[in-house]
Amino acid sequence: MSFLSELSQSQEYLSFRSSVPLRRIAVDSKSSKDWRIFDCGPKKVKCPLVCLPPASGTADVFFKQALALSAKGVRVISVESPVCWNVRDWCEDFKKLMDYLNLDKVHIFGASLGGYLAQKFAEYTHNCPRVASLILCNTFNDTSIFNNHSSASLFWIMPSVALKHMVMGNFTAEKVDPDMVEAIDFMVERLESLSQVELASRLTLNCVRGYVEAHKLSQIPITIVDVFDKSALCHAVRDEMQKCYPHAKLGHLKTGGNFPYLSRNVDVNLHLQIHLGQFDDSKLSPSDRPLVNRK
Repeated sequence: MSFLSELSQSQEYLSFRSSVPLRRIAVDSKSSKDWRIFDCGPKKVKCPLVCLPPASGTADVFFKQALALSAKGVRVISVESPVCWNVRDWCEDFKKLMDYLNLDKVHIFGASLGGYLAQKFAEYTHNCPRVASLILCNTFNDTSIFNNHSSASLFWIMPSVALKHMVMGNFTAEKVDPDMVEAIDFMVERLESLSQVELASRLTLNCVRGYVEAHKLSQIPITIVDVFDKSALCHAVRDEMQKCYPHAKLGHLKTGGNFPYLSRNVDVNLHLQIHLGQFDDSKLSPSDRPLVNRK
């Protein structure tokens, strides 16, 4: 790795890594591939918040959410999936991970690819629901927005440097403030840590033709968190998300770039807390105490 970002050397990140162990979980005895997870907060909570990262991210990119929300009693599980080449297999493996952790239902906070996979998992399990709610950040519900479908079948043989160049082309450096610069540097560092096969499989999931059958998610509480400034997704994609989920609550941020959970973590955490607070004092609560003061 060529450099260390400021965020990865911050006291907050170092505190997270020293206090929350990285667990490796093999959900299939026939496979040597492990899920990597950070599980913090009260383990007695059985309907936690699960965080799914973007294609360039690792499980630790949600450390700011994990620290802040677990301090409020929320169980937060940030996950990073093993190599997987199609969405159906990913959904089946994620269901096995939930079974391994004895979780009947979960709330999912997904960013970019993580948000798309969260929707696909909700669709995949709609006959026997495993998703209590969704918080979708800078994400999409149809891969047709990407123009490299034809090359997606070749990602597995493309060199790592070419794949990373594809991803970094979406890391805008225009009109960014210091917090956004730190977020970009941190995500570049995470991207550099990924192997060729890890990144190739994620980009394949991201770009192979597919879409979410949104009507199957009509009964799931959803909050959509978007930024108004320049990010990898155009306004048309955000508008389409809102059209597909007219019942969704909207959490707009004026700025934040591609990674608002890092650059605007206080605002994102507030949206998460408000969303999760609707489940206070119910069996679907992700926390061991009320999140919203209703007095």
